[in-house]
Amino acid sequence: MKHDLTRRELLAGAGAAALLARPALVRAAPTARVAVAKCKTYGPELVPAMEKMFDQLGGLSGLVKGKTVAVKINLIGVRWQRLGNAPMEDTFWTNPRAIGAAVHLMGKAGARRIRVVEGPWSTTESLQEVMFSMNWKPQDILSAADHVEFENTNYLGQGKKYSRFMVPGGGLIYPGYDLNHSYEDCDVFVSFAKMKEHAATGITLSMKNVYGATPITIYGQDAGVDEPSTRPHGGRGGVFHFATRLPSKSAPQQKDMSLPKDAGFRLPRIIAELNSARPVHLAIIDGIKTATGCETNYGSPNRPQAAVNPGVLIAGTNAVATDAVAMTVMGFNPMADRGAPPFASADNMLHLGEDLGVGLRDLSRNEVAGTPIKEVVFSYTAVRDRLLAAAKKG
Repeated sequence: MKHDLTRRELLAGAGAAALLARPALVRAAPTARVAVAKCKTYGPELVPAMEKMFDQLGGLSGLVKGKTVAVKINLIGVRWQRLGNAPMEDTFWTNPRAIGAAVHLMGKAGARRIRVVEGPWSTTESLQEVMFSMNWKPQDILSAADHVEFENTNYLGQGKKYSRFMVPGGGLIYPGYDLNHSYEDCDVFVSFAKMKEHAATGITLSMKNVYGATPITIYGQDAGVDEPSTRPHGGRGGVFHFATRLPSKSAPQQKDMSLPKDAGFRLPRIIAELNSARPVHLAIIDGIKTATGCETNYGSPNRPQAAVNPGVLIAGTNAVATDAVAMTVMGFNPMADRGAPPFASADNMLHLGEDLGVGLRDLSRNEVAGTPIKEVVFSYTAVRDRLLAAAKKG
């Protein structure tokens, strides 16, 4: 029996569909531990709830003591795209008090250096300046532990060159990615996400948060052609969502330009690749206050948005497993695939991550500790249904 099909043979028959639908397993996906905690506010209950959650994972000391930790937060989109009068940190952005609490606990556990990183929308401003513009107090984060610093990873920043991360097994869309040095110059990588839905990928949690590590100078609409631009400008849609342009030629290029130019196909694969190439050691999801509908203020008649207070924190030692728990808390099935909520028009990034050996999405194959999931379920679909029903009544 012939097993090695040529590309022409694959494209001629069912082999192509199988190839595009599901990648070959690169490595066995590990089991993981995920903890869930009730926490209704960012007040006095926050630090104890987070600390207990980390203890249920086995404690932070074994992970961070004596090490450099990079904490990727989420400051998505244009900063003035608020949802009504709700501040960004209560809807779309990782809350600064939650960031400060995590930094404090990592410092308490013995972290040698903590670098808070993010690529805020299309700017070379420091994270401090971005935070100041939103009436945050960045000093509260910087003083939460010893040796805390910030870096805007939209561009080269404080590094002398970009760091290359190759995807084990060769990748699905790209064989590798060039990222800011901060993602290499760390012993521990933390993805600190917000619990949200996403217009293109269905959900955005700790896996999707890693997508924001890609520098705009290489993967942005106005990135350099041959080499990275010196300043970031524009979004990543042209390169990643729709393949209307290539990343800078200095970076690894798309493997096959005949692949679908559909965001629901491309983004889940790119996200899975990034999590395979730059694995997350600790995933944290802020679901205390957030928003339904979309990842930022992209609401539409069919995707109405609301600021909500699920009152939950989730953390785990694996991004796929942690996102699977978060999806269940949101009222979704992490085992669902395209066509089933929340993946109406996108492939399941957790499924693709599992196939790449990143982690397991089946809750029964992981260990879930802390507050039982059934006690914190907050149905995003139910919120949407109520909003749509209210809109029909006028």
